[in-house]
Amino acid sequence: MGEELPRPVAIDATRPFWDGLAAEEVRLQRCRACNAWVFYPRPRCPSCLSDDLEWHTVSGRGTVYSYTVARQATHPAFAAQVPQLLAIVELDEGVRMTTTLVGLGPDEIRIGLPVLPVFDHGSDGITLLRFRPAAAAPLVELS
Repeated sequence: MGEELPRPVAIDATRPFWDGLAAEEVRLQRCRACNAWVFYPRPRCPSCLSDDLEWHTVSGRGTVYSYTVARQATHPAFAAQVPQLLAIVELDEGVRMTTTLVGLGPDEIRIGLPVLPVFDHGSDGITLLRFRPAAAAPLVELS
């Protein structure tokens, strides 16, 4: 039996983000003081340090900002998942997220590739956000 995969743990500051993913929504914070989008979730705006943040549901549309193809597992628990298609996706709102890409091969990834969110519902109740090419047919289920 393989090693257990590392999983995120929601805390008060991040719970709306994780709850959104479970509901198949991408939720981001936005600062009411300076209007900046904020990601990763936190109690203060990194632009102006205001604590006046509110959550908004966004489309999750974005583009590949950077990527790498990990042909060796980045952690022993991911040994069965190589090659790993690791990316930084820039959402339309301007925030960047580290993620994995699904629904394409390593040779199909390129900087600027339009992507859409995929909600990977784990058996442990945690939903992870992944991305697929925007031009691809919708993915029904991740295995």
